[in-house]
Amino acid sequence: MKAFMDEDFLLSTPTAVRLYHEVAEKLPVLDYHCHISPREIAEDRKFENISQIWLGGDHYKWRVMRAAGITEDKITGNATDREKFHAFASVMPELMGNPIYHWSHLELQRGFGISEVLTAENADMIYDQCNEILKGHSARSLMRKFHVHAICTTDDPVDDLRFHGQIASETGMEIRVLPAFRPDRAVNIDKEGFSDYIRSLSEAVGRRLTSTAAVIDALCERMDHFSAHGCLCADHGLDYCMYEEPDPRLADKAFSAAMAGECPEKRLADAYKTRVTIACAKKYAEKNWVMQIHFGCLRNINRPQFAKLGADTGYDAVNSQSGVGNLAPLLNAFVENEGLPRTILYSLDPTDNTAITTIMACFQGGSMAGKLQQGSAWWFNDSRMGMRKQLTELAANGVFGRFVGMLTDSRSFLSYTRHEYFRRILCELVGEWVESGQYPEDKKYLDQLVTNLSYENTKKFFGF
Repeated sequence: MKAFMDEDFLLSTPTAVRLYHEVAEKLPVLDYHCHISPREIAEDRKFENISQIWLGGDHYKWRVMRAAGITEDKITGNATDREKFHAFASVMPELMGNPIYHWSHLELQRGFGISEVLTAENADMIYDQCNEILKGHSARSLMRKFHVHAICTTDDPVDDLRFHGQIASETGMEIRVLPAFRPDRAVNIDKEGFSDYIRSLSEAVGRRLTSTAAVIDALCERMDHFSAHGCLCADHGLDYCMYEEPDPRLADKAFSAAMAGECPEKRLADAYKTRVTIACAKKYAEKNWVMQIHFGCLRNINRPQFAKLGADTGYDAVNSQSGVGNLAPLLNAFVENEGLPRTILYSLDPTDNTAITTIMACFQGGSMAGKLQQGSAWWFNDSRMGMRKQLTELAANGVFGRFVGMLTDSRSFLSYTRHEYFRRILCELVGEWVESGQYPEDKKYLDQLVTNLSYENTKKFFGF
């Protein structure tokens, strides 16, 4: 019997063990999509206790705590940080098969050198141990501990990016902290607060926005501001992938309705979203940015809890009506508009994997290998099963060796262990293929393959 999460965790063959420990383990981290606070990096925040860094804002953990019957006061409420940690620890033994069980123990091992299995019985001891170790750490020192070379945060077009500027101006800061352009609030016209947001965008560019074309111009102007701060990519978060004929008249009808406080009908809203997205894609291509498109999410579906706690608190789910078929006309529209940037496509519905890989293959070509990418297993899919499924289906219908690898999609400075989790799963899968005779045991090429999928492909694709 193997020991629990030992040094060869998930590495089930000699080839996997060698590839991980000799190649993948030592590579730096490039985290090209995360929700880390640039302010906390700029101010080099120190955390008073592990609950602040581990449970604060982590809706993954909040969801399982609720499902296990933990009351909200010990999740997002007024309970003490020690009580919240103890409550989470009490749930841990029940999380067999959930990636949170693995992530949490990897974070304890790598962040704090703690190999004990977390339970309610030892929660207080581990809480105190972690807090003592945290006294010697800050946001930046944790990033260095995990060998982070660069990250892309997630930033609104109206953001002044002053914290990114502060970080970039420091001569002693070797980790690149770059903004990523996230125009969701200007694109998703059917969401509450759209008209208020457009007024904020108007203030950012210093003029009133009265049409779809004006919004597009404003977004393009803000992209220039982001470029000046080193931005390399944009990210669009969509509930579903839409496509509607981008008729300016239909788009402006939607815009007028939304600015009057009405929710435009779906056809009009999709015409607006499509028109703005096509225009953004063209500008990204001109700037040589990477465009990421995340879709297939039902957001804030528990309305009473959303009213109490707001967005990103654990009330989102997979949208089985993801609109994956609309990727084809949307990408085609990018091409016809002479604006198809390097693109990464993610769906929260794992049954979309093959559709994404085969649709994007129709738009590959030209001088750049892997211009369009199927994104890594996202959100509810970044488990061992989800990652293996994504990697296997990509390999079956695409070019496995060009994949751009893993990201954290996290708000925590401890979550870089998700890159380790991915690399172990990658080496496990490659090792299985080699040792079952499906791929030759070519050490030189296998080492390069794992290096590329863990680090080099990301570096080249984004231009870090």
